[in-house]
Amino acid sequence: MHNLILASSSSYRKSLLERLQISFTCASPDIDERAHANESAQEQAVRLASEKAQAVAVEFPQATVIGADQVAELRPAEPNTQNPNQTKITRVLGKPGNHQRAVEQLSAQSGHLVKFYTAVTVLNQGLTSSALDITEVRFRDLSSTEIEAYLIADTPYDCAGSFKAESLGVSLFESVTSVDPSALIGLPLIKLSQLLRDLGITAGH
Repeated sequence: MHNLILASSSSYRKSLLERLQISFTCASPDIDERAHANESAQEQAVRLASEKAQAVAVEFPQATVIGADQVAELRPAEPNTQNPNQTKITRVLGKPGNHQRAVEQLSAQSGHLVKFYTAVTVLNQGLTSSALDITEVRFRDLSSTEIEAYLIADTPYDCAGSFKAESLGVSLFESVTSVDPSALIGLPLIKLSQLLRDLGITAGH
């Protein structure tokens, strides 16, 4: 019997891991989740997933620990034909935390492409294995009325990008490009299942 711990206080990740029908417990990692200087969104997601697993593994050295993190990156718009020299800057989107910041995030994402980097790390007695999923979401053009109505209905203030893909948030999308639909919610189950199988931990057992 494996002692499996999910290094997360996220109800979303807990619910996702429960799909695999594997016995596990949860422990909240105490780490600083702020980005490092000059760190890309992808690098941040990978680093934080690892740091979360490591933080919990210190307390439970005999356990197999799963750490995960997701960082959203708003991609620049298509080149401006009237100003081709315009600087194209990506923007990292965290959890909004409140209504006003969620309004700002969704307004910025309206009509644009956002990349979601979802990293997972499995730490087993000092041995680390990791995986990364990249999901692309193109938002349709959203009116301020639509944004307000959505936020009141779904209250996604603890979600990177200010939406819940598993709920009403899907209505905000024009398209999603993904190899793992669970990744957008916060935990790439396809890749995680492979990492666990490599350790002899099988879904449904």
